[in-house]
Amino acid sequence: MSQQITTACLDMAGTTVADDGSVMTAFGAAVAEGGLIPGAPGYDQAIAYVQATMGQSKIEVFRAVLGGEERAQRANAVFEARYAEAVQAGDVTPLPGAVETIMALRAAGIKVCLATGFAPATRDALLDALGWRPIIDLALSPADAGRGRPWPDLPLTALLRLGGGAVSELVVAGDTASDVESGLRAGAGLVAGVLTGAARREDLEKAAAPHILDSITGLLPLLGIGPVPARD
Repeated sequence: MSQQITTACLDMAGTTVADDGSVMTAFGAAVAEGGLIPGAPGYDQAIAYVQATMGQSKIEVFRAVLGGEERAQRANAVFEARYAEAVQAGDVTPLPGAVETIMALRAAGIKVCLATGFAPATRDALLDALGWRPIIDLALSPADAGRGRPWPDLPLTALLRLGGGAVSELVVAGDTASDVESGLRAGAGLVAGVLTGAARREDLEKAAAPHILDSITGLLPLLGIGPVPARD
């Protein structure tokens, strides 16, 4: 790339983290808490909405599909608890090349923020389980930034907190249309969708992703960074 890049805002689940379906399992338990079970009126529509808005703030999704703040908060608590159980059980692991990519970005002088739609407590438990705190510069949830995806708040907050300059110095990558839209709204210098998570290629194309990558490792050649270093 010709322009300077100082900050990378990367999604977690589906982009840098593999969860083996744990997110959708937790969503299923959560909407059941809200009264929506398989076969019930509105269940299929709720699950379709959950899948279409993957990557967005979880509490906002529950507000949309369940209606009523109390039901949404109860469902969100169930979601966070179930996902935390999956993390503790070791069901959540780094996607191949994710750690190496993060380390290569930082070695090139690019600060790395991991962004997620999870609540801060769940995000932090995930970081601890993966042992990732030492290899990143920042982690953000919607509660830290104001609004979640598809709004631009997460990547712009990452840029500001990490001391970046113009939005052209920002890279945003994620596995959902919401990630792509967030990066485009932020005016990021490089926005990429990845195919290791929720979205299909056609979903990312529809979201007007400037770059579509097979995995997060494809970000490095776009930035002119050398091969991913091997881990010991």
